[in-house]
Amino acid sequence: MSDTLPPCPECQSPYAYADQDNLVCPECGYEWRIGESVSSEEGLVVRDVNGNTLTEGDHVTLIKDLKVKGSSATAKIGTKVKINRLVDGDHNIDCKIEGIGPMMLKSEFVKRA
Repeated sequence: MSDTLPPCPECQSPYAYADQDNLVCPECGYEWRIGESVSSEEGLVVRDVNGNTLTEGDHVTLIKDLKVKGSSATAKIGTKVKINRLVDGDHNIDCKIEGIGPMMLKSEFVKRA
């Protein structure tokens, strides 16, 4: 491994540091594997809270209770959801939660089921 580490792929911070097999950004908290290509030829890469790559059609589980904006409903921890579509943006998972309806979720609040 060379002496210089790559910048953070999320925020472009030059202060990334090695932690065992991962690189960690102290500014935004993003973690990625050493030698892992962050961008792919397919374009959008979405990862869950554990770093697993998500694809359309995958089933994921919520890792915390999420309040539904504009409603008094709450999506409960452990709710299993099927990914309909992955989109670029802040909320990058388009899905439908049973009893609530269509929602956009952030990948940082789900793990692959």
